[in-house]
Amino acid sequence: MEDKQIIDLYWERAEDAIRETSAKYGRLCQYIAQNILSSPEDSEECVNDTWLGLWNAIPPQRPNHFSAFIGKIVRNLALKRFDYLTAAKRSRETVCSLEELGDCVSGKPSVEDELENQRVEEAIDRFLWTLGETKRTVFIRRYWYFDSISSICRRTGFSQSKVKSMLYHTRQKLRDYLESEGIEL
Repeated sequence: MEDKQIIDLYWERAEDAIRETSAKYGRLCQYIAQNILSSPEDSEECVNDTWLGLWNAIPPQRPNHFSAFIGKIVRNLALKRFDYLTAAKRSRETVCSLEELGDCVSGKPSVEDELENQRVEEAIDRFLWTLGETKRTVFIRRYWYFDSISSICRRTGFSQSKVKSMLYHTRQKLRDYLESEGIEL
């Protein structure tokens, strides 16, 4: 079923919307949640919460890119769940990914910073489109999907040192780009 048809089902408040969304995007949501949480049970709970989040968000929203909309919801829910979990149970890959980006984005969570967060998000989006497809894909696999370095190596055929170097240089370029946009780090 096409995304537009699924979104129409949400607008009609038809329960088939959740079934169709799960059929089309369940594996993607599970993948994102599992990479962040490293727990099948927590991931499943997060995916189920994603369906509820979609139900509550549509309407009033009518997303243009449904898969990205779903991915953002599941990722945010998984990150909230991640924060809730004790430090001893956290995924080493997720902690490492977040620490790597910590130099580029301050991550000050507060209601007052919502507009600034949106500005940073838009700047990062613009920055990503300045990269070549390979660098952009590696960066997104690491920091959006929280793929491990070895997983990225398997996907791309690159060595670990090449992937690490690519990520390091891309983070440096991101830092410079954000500073040039007047974003305080």
